[in-house]
Amino acid sequence: MKHILKPLLALALTSVLGTRAQAADMTLKVAIPRIDTAEYHRPYVAIWLEDGQKKIVQDIAIWYEQDKPQNEGRKWLKDLRQWWRVSGRNQERPADGISGATRPVGTQTLTLQGQDERLSRLPPGDYQLVVEAAREKGGRELVRLPLAWPPAQPASHEASGEHELGKIQISLTP
Repeated sequence: MKHILKPLLALALTSVLGTRAQAADMTLKVAIPRIDTAEYHRPYVAIWLEDGQKKIVQDIAIWYEQDKPQNEGRKWLKDLRQWWRVSGRNQERPADGISGATRPVGTQTLTLQGQDERLSRLPPGDYQLVVEAAREKGGRELVRLPLAWPPAQPASHEASGEHELGKIQISLTP
């Protein structure tokens, strides 16, 4: 019996490890434009994946002001209205493990390897990558990009915001 179990275990491990090695990667670039205003505040940004029924499937990143005393920055997360309605208000902590500080003007890059939890459990299908930004004493903006997961071949998509967001690019590699 032992001589049968060892090859089966080796085969099982090989297929699991082989699947991980073939996992797809995602690179996301989000441009935060320079806005000429007397009082500029960095935007809060939420990035998530939703299915065809606009149901959230996975939070990707939440960028908000974390340096305020007593977590005061968290109370303004509700200004990310779409994200707040579908995900934010249901969380004890805002997207634990994927939250980060607000980002400065310029192009911000986020790279997710296939082994990342945000991608590894994602079922195959068609999705929308959603990027929402809200800025104090500024505006709100939401940009959607379609994507098929997992990608069969390298793919890229881009869209541009008009005010609070600049060019949003997503690159997928199998």
